[in-house]
Amino acid sequence: MKALDPPTGAGNGDVPRPPHPRLVLLLAVLLPGVGHVAAGFPRRGLVFLFYTVLFGWLTARYAYPDASFVGRHAGGFLVYALSIPDAYRLARLRYARWRADRA
Repeated sequence: MKALDPPTGAGNGDVPRPPHPRLVLLLAVLLPGVGHVAAGFPRRGLVFLFYTVLFGWLTARYAYPDASFVGRHAGGFLVYALSIPDAYRLARLRYARWRADRA
């Protein structure tokens, strides 16, 4: 079983329909890691959430005091920005595989 293979249904080979990639994109933009969870990758979503918080805290801890809010939390925003296209890409690949398997 590959990483992008969705779990099979109740033994009859039916695979549940994955969420549409645009919905996953919207969820990924709203909160870090939620897009991955919706796409079926909860562990990956939690890892992105953990590193978003960790790097946001680290840059806030060691940034210059006169830095802006974005500058103080740049590490977290970077990981957050990287998680959005990753969640969309995974959802798009899983959705395309589901559509191809149905044909």
